[in-house]
Amino acid sequence: MAIHNHNHVLHEGAALSSAAQIALERSGEQWTKMRAAVFDALATFERPASAYDIAEAVSNAQERRVAANSVYRILDLFTTANVARRIESANAYLVNRHPDCVHDCIFLVCDGCGETTHLDDDKLADGVRAAARQQGFNPERPVIEVRGLCSECG
Repeated sequence: MAIHNHNHVLHEGAALSSAAQIALERSGEQWTKMRAAVFDALATFERPASAYDIAEAVSNAQERRVAANSVYRILDLFTTANVARRIESANAYLVNRHPDCVHDCIFLVCDGCGETTHLDDDKLADGVRAAARQQGFNPERPVIEVRGLCSECG
């Protein structure tokens, strides 16, 4: 799968929820009340959130206990449908503010404050895929994360 230069729209608020619903349904899944609640909770976090953080937020909003296991299953659906992104090194998630655009993401993760910056660099991502193919490896989902300190913490 070659990724090409692209332009995308970053959705906010109701448009973000609508774009996420469309992306999830396009992948063959239903947009249920619980999935909407998990998405809405995830969208409130400014930094990557764990399934436990999201379960707590949904539990508080619904005034009933929501298990992290249920949230993990929903987050797996979200990442498969390009609705959320998993920050592998932190086992945490961010909403994908452009779920209608499929490409490899690069994340800069601050070890000081947890701030995570999303970059798009198709040339770099294509280079990683090409290097993998040169080794006889079929890259399905490159994960590119750079750990360090943001300008505030550095």
